[in-house]
Amino acid sequence: MLTINKTAEGEKVTFSLEGNLDIDTAPQLEAELKRALDRTTELVFDFRGLKYISSAGLRVLLLAQKQMNRQGRMRLVHVGETVMETLEITGFADIFYIAD
Repeated sequence: MLTINKTAEGEKVTFSLEGNLDIDTAPQLEAELKRALDRTTELVFDFRGLKYISSAGLRVLLLAQKQMNRQGRMRLVHVGETVMETLEITGFADIFYIAD
């Protein structure tokens, strides 16, 4: 299960995720991103409540990063130890900008 809370402030959009971003929930986030990214120049993912991310979730983040490379910037904040470990093992920690 994944809870997605979206906050928009001008051209900045923040997605706060709680739960698991996996094969079952990744399509939900992808659909939300498609609706939100048209006029976005700053995209923030707040992972404070994210417990787990699978390859399906990483795929959605990579797609978002590719789009934001063309129109602005993307960053991940409050990444927990378990999720950070997944990002590091897969090499995605080198692709994304990760802040505290």
